Amino acid sequence: MYTLLLIVLPALAALLTLGLGGRPGHARQIALAGALAELIVAVVVWTQFDPAQGFQFGFAFDWIASAGISFSAGIDGISMLLIVLTTFLVPLIVLSTFGHSYSKEASFYALILFMESALVGVFVATDAFLFYLFFEAALIPVYFLAAIWGGENRIRITFKFFLYTLFGSLFMLVALVYLYFQTPGQHSSALTALYALNLSPAAQGWVFWAFFLAFAIKMPVFPFHTWQPDTYTESPTPATMLLAGIMLKMGVYGLIRLLLPIAPVGLAEWGWVAIVLSVTGIVYGSIIAIQQRDMKRLIAYSSFAHVGLMAAGVFSNTLNGLQGALIQMLAHGINVVGLFFIVEIIFSRTKTRYLDHLGGITQRTPHLTVYFMILLLGSVALPLTSGFVGEFLLLAGVFEHNPWLGAVAGLTIILGAVYMLRMFQKAMFGPRSQAAETFRDLSLSERAVLVPLVIMVFWIGLYPATFLKLTEPAVSQLLRIVNG
Repeated sequence: MYTLLLIVLPALAALLTLGLGGRPGHARQIALAGALAELIVAVVVWTQFDPAQGFQFGFAFDWIASAGISFSAGIDGISMLLIVLTTFLVPLIVLSTFGHSYSKEASFYALILFMESALVGVFVATDAFLFYLFFEAALIPVYFLAAIWGGENRIRITFKFFLYTLFGSLFMLVALVYLYFQTPGQHSSALTALYALNLSPAAQGWVFWAFFLAFAIKMPVFPFHTWQPDTYTESPTPATMLLAGIMLKMGVYGLIRLLLPIAPVGLAEWGWVAIVLSVTGIVYGSIIAIQQRDMKRLIAYSSFAHVGLMAAGVFSNTLNGLQGALIQMLAHGINVVGLFFIVEIIFSRTKTRYLDHLGGITQRTPHLTVYFMILLLGSVALPLTSGFVGEFLLLAGVFEHNPWLGAVAGLTIILGAVYMLRMFQKAMFGPRSQAAETFRDLSLSERAVLVPLVIMVFWIGLYPATFLKLTEPAVSQLLRIVNG
């Protein structure tokens, strides 16, 4: 019942936070304890998990028995990787808030924990309607986090975010209802039943587009990205970390778990359009990132570019592409959470995120400079860091699918180095700006967040086999389903 515990534990911790977190500081301590307990359970599951055995630690309860819909979940290698990512990042996101105070503190931390519960539910669901339930449930906490604790334009921006993602989810719901009624006998929404369907090419074509639109908006993929930069910028930094570090991975995961195995003929017919849009997003997002003055917005566009490469790898329908997408989800989550946290540190000390108002910070902050540079190099895929392994496999997969698209996608390496190094140079080097005059180096709690992230940057870069071996059997099985 480990899987059920992973879903329920953060929700129970959220309720405990609401009930006992009334006194100042209590809510964050309870939330951190709950998130750490979830991490411990995830580590225990990881140590007992056998990648070669398929789905494990599963459970199934009748949900709507007469309709063949069950509350069922299990963990395979793909799920395990994303559980590790989620449960590792959430305690750090909670810890990153210890230098700040928030109004309605108990509600703030409870929403983070509720979102963790929904995210884990997405990654372990083995029933399509349960997947949809958790997919939508993850949207609600982040909406309130952004709408209540966001910037001055938060209401307009969060409404746009909610409308975009809800609109996309309707396509997925329609596709799932259609697929449910195609299952023989007593209908079922189990993923295995949907995988076994023998749909006509025309049906697979429109199912492909329904799933693609739902997940392309969530990730997002060009041109469905317009909600993303504003939402990332206006949201409080913990919500931005959740969005960029974990939530966008739901879209990539949905492509892998639903779209590829259910609509392989649709993928063969229309996948080229999706991969062209993904590669276009890589170049477009990178060029826009180069032009940004706001550090938070720059990282938002860099995240958009990175997810375009992940989507391209998935649509390449190759072992390298899928393995690259999975390990890049892990690496990107680590890097982007660290970078957003560093931007928050700079903002909290200088009250600005604009590059032309910064400069000379490194003269006072040797520790911040080192952590910033390591995370930045991981983001631009320097060899022996986290980003290199994923980007190499992704580019290999896209190149295997189409050499010309692979060449264009390869521009991410050059453009990524341009906008990231430009940001570092303008913020950290040069004459000391007025904003940096009283800048102090990292506190103990800030180092406690950054040290685990930096360790992961090198772990993924130096020994990627830890994670590649975890996912390879599940990915190979998935490709056998897709390619018949």
